[in-house]
Amino acid sequence: MRLPVLPRPRSLAGQLFAVQAVLIALVVAGYALFTYVGDQRQAEDSAARQATAVARSIADSPSVRTAIRTADPTALLEPYALRVTRDANVDFVTIMNPSGIRWTHPDRKQIGKRFLGNIGAAQHGRTFTETYTGTLGPSVRAVTPVTDDGRIVGLVSAGIKVETISARVQDQVTALLAVAGGTLLLGAVGTYVVNARLRRHTHGMNAGELSRMHDYHQAALHAVREGLLMLDGQYRVALINDGGRELLAVGPEQDVVGRSVAGLGLPAPLTGALLSSEPRVDEVYLTASRVLVVNTSPVSGGERRGTVVTLRDVTELQSLMGELDSERGFTQALRSQAHEAANRLHTVVSLIELGRAEEAVEFATAELELAQALTDQVVAAVSEPVLAALLLGKTAQANERGVELVVSPDSRLDDGLLPPELSTRDLVTILGNLIDNAVDAAQGTAGARVTVTAYASAAELVLRVSDTGPGVDPAHADLVFQRGFSTKPAGPGGRGLGLALVRQAVTRHEGTLTVVESGEDGEGGAVFEVRLPLGASLGGGR
Repeated sequence: MRLPVLPRPRSLAGQLFAVQAVLIALVVAGYALFTYVGDQRQAEDSAARQATAVARSIADSPSVRTAIRTADPTALLEPYALRVTRDANVDFVTIMNPSGIRWTHPDRKQIGKRFLGNIGAAQHGRTFTETYTGTLGPSVRAVTPVTDDGRIVGLVSAGIKVETISARVQDQVTALLAVAGGTLLLGAVGTYVVNARLRRHTHGMNAGELSRMHDYHQAALHAVREGLLMLDGQYRVALINDGGRELLAVGPEQDVVGRSVAGLGLPAPLTGALLSSEPRVDEVYLTASRVLVVNTSPVSGGERRGTVVTLRDVTELQSLMGELDSERGFTQALRSQAHEAANRLHTVVSLIELGRAEEAVEFATAELELAQALTDQVVAAVSEPVLAALLLGKTAQANERGVELVVSPDSRLDDGLLPPELSTRDLVTILGNLIDNAVDAAQGTAGARVTVTAYASAAELVLRVSDTGPGVDPAHADLVFQRGFSTKPAGPGGRGLGLALVRQAVTRHEGTLTVVESGEDGEGGAVFEVRLPLGASLGGGR
């Protein structure tokens, strides 16, 4: 059995339009009704005032009092009453004696009959108004006394029929309905325009869909480990998730939403990338403690609306890549040494075959003593196993590139001297990158040599690497530690990251990193020196 398809709920914009249209219609209808009732009341009040004025003017007329004194008042008053009725725009004027017997009436058949209505107040000298149904139908009338030397000699009533009042109001109602209709139409058009824009912004979704999207949006923001940063058109933070706060070292207690990116205290290169209007794809930037891959994408819809930024932490990956590069270097060095060992072994075998056993022994012994002397020199100076292994591997690598790597006699770093919080991974990052940079600088120069000095005092660990390269321009003394700076052409993987990683690791351990021109033996070159605090509890010295 096929289930019936339920209609999709009306969109949020549609619901708001319906509610607003009903509200506008009710407001306009209420206003029209209120205005109609008010106009009706005002018309009746106006008619009462008009009737009172006409009645009083007749009662005050000397000709009326003169006609009343005659034997036949009707003969004089009837034409006068009809003329006033026509000129004063009222429906009737009735003049009667104090007892209420009519002297005048629009219908001559009613003359001589008793006036229909209340006259008690007028008989006592007061003017009053009332709505009463008489011979001409319902009317608003005024009754006032006619006095002569203080005596009431007659009564005057002037009135306007209710249907005449309604006809007057009808014209006002027509204008009122036209205004109400125009107001309703204008309100409907304005509401439609506003809701059409709202419909575009909400993409036609209803309230339930928007609520679910918000819930999914919040859940996704907190679930994604990568950093997500959204900037508005003025490069202010519009949204940042938990991962973004962690990667940018912005605590949850800091209210960064609404602040400019330039005010977050981020490194200048990273700030420049976030402020750029051009998209960035997998660019690497360093903060104080992390290596971040940054992607930016502008959000546009006819105009620039903001930027979406994703941040990915590759600190561990970068460190592992450094270790992998070291291992690859060790492998290449071992392969080279194996090749050299094979050549030497062939030489020894050939000497034995030629019957020169003593020369073969001397050649083999000399090679062993040379290799052992290098190992003994490194281990004697730096017995810390990871750094010793690094120096041995880098020595072989440097030798393959025609650079002599020497461990300074001043070096002294015993095993177990370094505290646990100073990780060997960071030491490998620092010393390995400094040596690689020095070998790059010294390669191809006359007497190419790199000198490594490593020792620990009671307060700090000192790592110093000098080379015989072209040196560092004093103007570039700080730039060399920025990501992307290099005096050599960029390779397949890019350059300029090694020294930046060194500074990052040194900063993480609250150390110092400096570079100066060597001037050693007049050979020029550069000296990079790292000092890392160890604490007062450490012993040892140079």
